[in-house]
Amino acid sequence: MDLTEIFDTKVSIDQYLEAGWQTLYMVGISLFLGTIGGVALGIILVLANPQGMYPNRVLFRITDFLVNTVRSLPFIILMVAIVPFTRLIVGTSIGMTAALVPLTIFIAPFMARLIEQSVLEVGDGILEAAESMGASLWQTIRYFLLPEAKASIILALTTSTITLISATAMAGTIGGGGVGDLAVSYGYQQFDTVAIILTVIILIVVVQAIQGLGNALARRARNGA
Repeated sequence: MDLTEIFDTKVSIDQYLEAGWQTLYMVGISLFLGTIGGVALGIILVLANPQGMYPNRVLFRITDFLVNTVRSLPFIILMVAIVPFTRLIVGTSIGMTAALVPLTIFIAPFMARLIEQSVLEVGDGILEAAESMGASLWQTIRYFLLPEAKASIILALTTSTITLISATAMAGTIGGGGVGDLAVSYGYQQFDTVAIILTVIILIVVVQAIQGLGNALARRARNGA
């Protein structure tokens, strides 16, 4: 039995499943690309800091400025502002693939700050141990900094995932697809209250599940499991 037969709504279960897949596609790919960029930017902010292991004032200020500039823009404004760049990269500014460009640019600086904070929590003793063992820059990052900050990084990834889910909902307002497009197309434009309520319930359940999983994995990492 379909939802349209149970509730006074125009949205079927298949449409919710399709919207869920579209959201998963956008969140998954942009999170992967954003994590790569975010970790790189976060590590630069830590190491190039004037008080860091490899101080470089110019590099730090440029990276800090770029991160702060992107983070100062609400996603909906960023998405519209870089439409020409999005068209240049993927050939269009509408659809799921087009939404990946602003989503990735949006989440990378956000994650960079979280990674920076996570790594800065690592005690000076760890860095001194790495230095005394003659570890290279890459070895210090790979075998000392990131493992020690693993629990905090897991929570950073959790927060970034939830933030991306919210952003994909906004991407739906300009044809990005996903649950946001479903809510706007049916819930708002066609006054389908049931569609809005069900979308809200689904998002709450998904976010609670992701946060619970992230918290559990972080606890496990802290306990050394």
